Amino acid sequence: MKNTVSIIGGGPSGFLLAAFLNSEKFNITIYEKNKTAGRKFLVAGKGGFNLTHSEPISQMINRYTPSKFLEASLQSFTNTDFRNWLNTIGIPTYVGSSKRVYPVEGIKPIEVLNAILKQLKKNAVSIKYEQVFSGWDANMHPIINNKSNQADYTIFSLGGGSWKITGSDGNWLNTFTKKGILSSPFKASNCAFQIPWADQFIKENEGKPLKNIAISCQKATQKGEAVITKFGLEGNAIYALSPQIREQLKYHATAKIYLDFKPTLTEEQLLTKIKSSTQKNTTATLKKELKLSSPQINLLKTQLSKESYLNLDTLAKSIKNLPLQITNTAVIDEAISTVGGVQLDAITPNFEIKQLPNQYCIGEMVDWDAPTGGYLLQACASMGVSLAKHLNSSF
Repeated sequence: MKNTVSIIGGGPSGFLLAAFLNSEKFNITIYEKNKTAGRKFLVAGKGGFNLTHSEPISQMINRYTPSKFLEASLQSFTNTDFRNWLNTIGIPTYVGSSKRVYPVEGIKPIEVLNAILKQLKKNAVSIKYEQVFSGWDANMHPIINNKSNQADYTIFSLGGGSWKITGSDGNWLNTFTKKGILSSPFKASNCAFQIPWADQFIKENEGKPLKNIAISCQKATQKGEAVITKFGLEGNAIYALSPQIREQLKYHATAKIYLDFKPTLTEEQLLTKIKSSTQKNTTATLKKELKLSSPQINLLKTQLSKESYLNLDTLAKSIKNLPLQITNTAVIDEAISTVGGVQLDAITPNFEIKQLPNQYCIGEMVDWDAPTGGYLLQACASMGVSLAKHLNSSF
């Protein structure tokens, strides 16, 4: 007789778990609270549908916080494995200039989702919609739509706290906390960060990009692009520093980041270029000799005194290491992802809830972090496949 598996939550980690479970050993059912599955998956695809990242898995592991938590899962189902699997279900991929991995041109997010759902159907997976988890009964069985769900194995894949419109509202957290499962409040990650810009600076620069820069916080540095907003800064160059920024905000109420407008040049090289320039003034030198954009120059002028701006040594230092103060994160519902949720101490290395045998947590509902660029989706997929392999090997 087959064991029963209930997967609560229809998102990427639950999908990959269901796809890789052995249907000859298990009767598999996904319980999704929405009328359709994969809503956050589809919304994420609107902004550039990067499925994973192409960098070597040894490097990729270090993108996660904490990296050791996900190492075994990522090694068990690597970014190469993910691309190969997608290809087998009819979703070929390619590596873009940013080294992110996308479906080949013309394949839309809904087609990727439908290919995955088709694969689940082939694996005899049943999906039930409008199924709401609300807690546990006296025998520790999950309650779904006010009825006890007595599966042999229950896997929670309930998502984080961002993008409530998709159903990923994090409302389950209070239920888990009341049950005594170690949990942490959600916090915004991969989000905009608040910088108290001057009104005139915003009037002239709002919505403009800072391209080909590097941003540092504590000991971490990320190259990429950021966009100036009325609220502050957002973009891949600052998203990846979310853990370091949040840590400073937690302990100091503010955080310091440092902008490098010319990551490919040393301070000495910059100074040589500035001093040897034949341009009439400093601003012309920055535009013509260093190819700084107007927003970059405006930012330097805003943050430096007139004397510092005209002092060539100080200017070169500032181009390489311009400090900015962050005062807050964006609200959770405007974040791409969240940290918080079920604490790592509450689960085993195989994601089993320590106080609830045969019940597991995977995906973004667990307290780990990753930057954008395919890392979030890869980790969710790897966790699902890793747990599937563990359960398959148990029988």
